[in-house]
Amino acid sequence: MADQTAVSYLDEALRGFRGYKRLAEGAFAQLQERDFFYVPDAESNSIATIVKHMAGNMRSRWKDFLTSDGEKPDRNRDQEFEINSSTTREQVMQWWEDGWKLVFDAVGALKPEDLARTVYIRAEPHTVLQAINRQMLHYAYHIGQILYLGKHIRQNEWKSLSVPKGKSAEYSASKPEDRKIKAPSRG
Repeated sequence: MADQTAVSYLDEALRGFRGYKRLAEGAFAQLQERDFFYVPDAESNSIATIVKHMAGNMRSRWKDFLTSDGEKPDRNRDQEFEINSSTTREQVMQWWEDGWKLVFDAVGALKPEDLARTVYIRAEPHTVLQAINRQMLHYAYHIGQILYLGKHIRQNEWKSLSVPKGKSAEYSASKPEDRKIKAPSRG
């Protein structure tokens, strides 16, 4: 991979991760504490559970990213799907921030030549590029769940985090600088 392409990819990966983090935080800002623990049915997860799982995944995948398997031996994935009654929104948000710090520190430390290196997840080899993409897709999936739950909980009080239904033409006709919804910054 040419150096400039690799640099651009790493910048875009960080931008993408930041954008997904901001999307979920746009949902969090609209929720009350009890909303974090709402479970629509017995087979579903609450937002708190999704965050706990994501944070566990982030710790496992990104801690010592280049030097140890991405499935750490001390990870208890099943426990990530258990929330006890003493869990608070503050604790959930701490899991969130701690997990993302690992992502940003690990990806931010990568050099262009690292993209072709091999890392392992559950003993399966991945290039660093593949591992980043795998995690990006995984987080996008769960953030979509968070947004869906947030919208379900808030119903008609939900403030859209993208172009609202029925507003596509209006959005497209507006000037980029006048849009309330902006593309994630590249900084």
